[in-house]
Amino acid sequence: MTEVADQFTEERSGEATRISHWIDGKRVEGASGRSGPVYNPALGVQSGEVDFASVEEVDAAAQAAKRAFESWRSLSLSRRTELFFRIRELVHDHAEDIARLLTLEHGKVLSDAKGEVARGLEVIEFCCGIPELLKGGYSEQASTGIDVYSIRQPLGVVAGITPFNFPAMVPMWMWAPAIACGNAFVLKPSEKDPSASVYTAELLKEAGLPDGVFNVVHGDKVAVDAILEHPEIAAVSFVGSTPIARYVYETGTAHGKRVQALGGAKNHMIVLPDADIDMAADAAVSAGYGSAGERCMAVSMLVAVGHAADDLVSAIQERLPKVVVGDGMNPDSEMGPLVTREHRDKVASYIEKGAAEGAKVVTDGRESAPDNGGFFLGVTLLDEVTPEMEVYKDEIFGPVLGITRVDTYEEAVRLVNENPYGNGVALFTRDGGVARQFQFDVKAGMVGVNVPIPVPVAYYSFGGWKSSLFGDLHIYGPEGIQFYTRGKVVTSRWPDPATSKVDLGFPQTR
Repeated sequence: MTEVADQFTEERSGEATRISHWIDGKRVEGASGRSGPVYNPALGVQSGEVDFASVEEVDAAAQAAKRAFESWRSLSLSRRTELFFRIRELVHDHAEDIARLLTLEHGKVLSDAKGEVARGLEVIEFCCGIPELLKGGYSEQASTGIDVYSIRQPLGVVAGITPFNFPAMVPMWMWAPAIACGNAFVLKPSEKDPSASVYTAELLKEAGLPDGVFNVVHGDKVAVDAILEHPEIAAVSFVGSTPIARYVYETGTAHGKRVQALGGAKNHMIVLPDADIDMAADAAVSAGYGSAGERCMAVSMLVAVGHAADDLVSAIQERLPKVVVGDGMNPDSEMGPLVTREHRDKVASYIEKGAAEGAKVVTDGRESAPDNGGFFLGVTLLDEVTPEMEVYKDEIFGPVLGITRVDTYEEAVRLVNENPYGNGVALFTRDGGVARQFQFDVKAGMVGVNVPIPVPVAYYSFGGWKSSLFGDLHIYGPEGIQFYTRGKVVTSRWPDPATSKVDLGFPQTR
C-alpha cells in the first residue's frame, strides 16, 4: 500500500502528476475539463494538476454515499469499532508517508507535518470508543408500566470542506467522528494540497471501509456550492476564512443543512510583567512562526503589559536569527515556505503596510528569505503596533508577529474582548489568581495559560467564539459526536392487553 505515497512523495519532475477524485471506492478521473495547479512551494515549481469537479461529479459522490449509508449505519458498533482500530493502525503505520505529502504540497517542515498527522490520529483514537460515545439514557418506570430512553442516530450523507493549512488533520477531525457515528462522508479538500486526502481514501479502503462511505471530490467554488445545495447532504463542516465561513453557513442553512463553519482568527498572547520572559519569548517564536504562521491558532499579536515589553522584544529579537528557514524536506529546516507565490506576496505586503502605518519593523522577513525560487518569507517582527493598523486588524496568516504595548491587565483583556475574532488566546504569568480571573474574563473559545497554542485534546472540542465560528457546535470531541448525530427519544409500554383502554386525555406521567 505505497503506490500513492511513492507517486507523490518522490521529487517530481517533468509532466505534472494528475490528482483525481475518489468516488465509490476508486479513483475517478475528472470529466469537467477544469483543473488547477498544485505546487511544490519549496521549489516554486508545479508538481501536480488536480481535477475540479462539476456539479454532476459532486452528485455522483453524494449518490455513492447515499447508497452506502443504509448498510453502513446498520453495521454493529462492535464491528465499526474493530474497523476503526484497523484505520488507526494504518494511519499510524503510514504517518510518515502522509507527512511527506503534506511537506511536498503545503511546504511545512517534515517534523511539523508529522505533528499534524499525530493530532489527527488522536481524533481517530477517540472515535475508537464510539460505543461509549453513542450511549444514550434510560429511565425505567417513567410512568406506570412506561419506560423512556434516548438514542443518537446518524444524519445520513455529510460533507467536509477543508483548508490548505492542515490537509490531513482537519479532514480527520471531520471524517473520523462522522463515519464512526454511522454517516457516509464526502470530502472537498483544498485544491492547493489535495494528495493526502486521496492517500487517506486508499488507506480507509485497505482497512475495510465499505465503498462509498468515504468519497473525495476536488474543486473550487463550483464544487463547494454543489455540496451546499445538494439535497442528499444533511450537514456540512467547514474550516477556512471568516468571509467564506459566513457564506458556507448562510448558504448551507438556507438549504436546510446543519452547518458548523469555523472561520478566521487574530489570536493574542498577553505577557504580564511577572511572566518568565524567556519562556514567553520561546513560546511566541514557536507559536508565531511555526508552519510559517499558516495556522488559525497561530499567535499573531503579542500584548506586552507594562515593563515586560522591552525585555520581551529583546528576547524575541535575539532568537529570530536562529530560526532556520528552508525546504521542509531538509531536516535542518525549522520553517518552510508559504503555500503559494500569491499568498507569500500578500503576506509580505503587510510588512510595508505596517511600516507605513507607524509600526516599527524590528526584523524584516523579506531580507532573510531564501532566494531559490520557492515561496519563502523569513520571520518578521513588528513592534509598536496599534489596534487601528491593518496589521493588527487583519488575519495575515503568515510569519509576521506584531507587538502591542499596554499599561494594564485590564487594557490587554479589553483588546482581546473587543476583537471581532474569538478563536484562541493565551496568558503568560506566574500569578495563579490572575490566570483564573483571566479565563473567567476573556471572550474566546480556547484559552491557554502559559500555553501559547491551546488546541484541545481529542476528548474535548475545538472551536472559537464570535466571528471565528458560525453554528452552535464545535468540531471533534463530544460536540463533534453531537453534530454528526441527532437525538431520538423513545417512550415504550408493554402492558397486559387486558388493561388496555381508550383515553382521550393528555398523557399522564403520574
